[in-house]
Amino acid sequence: MKRADIKARQAAGVQFDTHVIVNPGNTCEWIVLFKKDAGTSFFLVDEQEQVDTFADLNQLVDELRLLGIKSVELSC
Repeated sequence: MKRADIKARQAAGVQFDTHVIVNPGNTCEWIVLFKKDAGTSFFLVDEQEQVDTFADLNQLVDELRLLGIKSVELSC
């Protein structure tokens, strides 16, 4: 899910369970998984629909704050 979609859904009151997990393709990076009710889930993606990865966890947290995400579950 792209950033603009997340912001729009947050503004509409849609709640997500937000999970930060280790990228299975590169264990030095983090990825974001949004889970919604009924088992639907989405990754944070860029404008080219590629899963966004973050090498710096602090940068990732800052990005989530900009999107309006208030709580995150971190899995190492």
